Amino acid sequence: MQQNIGLIERTLRIALGTGLLTITYLIETKMRWFGLIGLVPLITGLLGLCPTYLALGIRVLDKPK
Repeated sequence: MQQNIGLIERTLRIALGTGLLTITYLIETKMRWFGLIGLVPLITGLLGLCPTYLALGIRVLDKPK
């Protein structure tokens, strides 16, 4: 499959996903498992492919110079 996420958005998704996953280790309540939501932006950022964008036909790649 072809990538549909640009470099800036990929970087932000990876940072957000890593931050949310960190919550699972820092918080010691039952709510800490909500940090696993961070897997979604982390995986989409690493792959450069967002299934939601694909379904909607959105493509946010950097323009070639």
